[in-house]
Amino acid sequence: MQRVRTQLGCEEKEVSIYCGKDITVAILDTGIIPHPDFQGRILAFRDFIHQKQRLYDDAGHGTHVAGCLAGSGFLSEGRFRGIAPACNLVIGKVLDKEGGGDTNMMLEALKWILEERRRWNIRILNISVGFEEHVEPDKIKRLLKALEEVHQAGILVVVAAGNKGPKEGSISPLGMGKQVLTVGCHDGDYRPSGITLCASYSGRGPSTQVMKKPDIVAPGTRIMAASAKLSRRRNTYEQAYEAKSGTSFAAPLVSGAAALLWEKYPFYTAGEVKRRICYSARDLGEPWGKQGWGMLDIQAMLK
Repeated sequence: MQRVRTQLGCEEKEVSIYCGKDITVAILDTGIIPHPDFQGRILAFRDFIHQKQRLYDDAGHGTHVAGCLAGSGFLSEGRFRGIAPACNLVIGKVLDKEGGGDTNMMLEALKWILEERRRWNIRILNISVGFEEHVEPDKIKRLLKALEEVHQAGILVVVAAGNKGPKEGSISPLGMGKQVLTVGCHDGDYRPSGITLCASYSGRGPSTQVMKKPDIVAPGTRIMAASAKLSRRRNTYEQAYEAKSGTSFAAPLVSGAAALLWEKYPFYTAGEVKRRICYSARDLGEPWGKQGWGMLDIQAMLK
C-alpha cells in the first residue's frame, strides 16, 4: 500500500495506491477559500460574478464540494480527506453568495474551461449546480450543447442530479445531458436516527431526453469536508470542517473516483472512464430512476 497524498506528498495515511496525482479537476460553483487542505494545488481561479482576483467563497458550497473531491485532510490529520487528495483544481465561481447565477455566466465559464483545458490538463469537470425549472428551454438547450462540447474535448463532465425528488422526472436540467455523468444520492445501509437521508429527495429519472438517468449514485448525507468558515486564532484553526448533505456532495465523490481511475489508466478516454465507473457500480436493488447503475464502488472500479 502507498500512502494518501497530502499537500507535501503521498505519505501520511495508508489507504490507497492512487491519490489523483497529476490529474486536474475543474469545479464550477461558488468559489473556494485558500484552505490548507488545498495548499499548492489550486492552479487557477476565475470569478465570473464579481471579477475578483483573490480566492474566496461567500457561500461555502464550492469549498465543501472541493473538499469532498480533493481535500488532503491536512487539518484533521487525514480524517476528513477527499476521494482524490492529490489532484489539482481549477475553480470557476459562477454562483453568488445566495447560490444564484445565470446561464450566460455558466456558458462563459464552460468556454473558459475549453480554452484552459490544455494549459492545466483538465480531465474532469464537476458541476454541483442546479437550475430552476423556470429557466427557458432554449437556454437549457444551449447549456446542454456546451456540455456536449466539453465532453467532445475529452473532459468527463460530472453533474449532480439535484434535490428536487422524489417526484419522477425531477433530475436537474443539466443532468439531462446525453454524455454527462449524472450523479444521484443514496446512502446505502447508512440508517442514522433523526436524519433525513438524501435518497428521499435526490433527483429522479426518467430524463426528458432519450437516455436513462441518473447514471449512478453515491453517498450524500452529512458528508464532512472542508469549510469556508475556517478561521485562525494564533496557531489554532477553528471550524475547518463541516457536514453538508445533498447530491451536490455526492457528485464530487464520483469526480474524485474518476481522478483515481485516470491516474491508474491515463490512456482512457472520457467515455471509457464513464463506462467503467457505471459498469462497476453496485446494484442496490432500487428502480433505475432512483439508482441508475447503482452505488459507486471504487474498489471494483480500480480492479
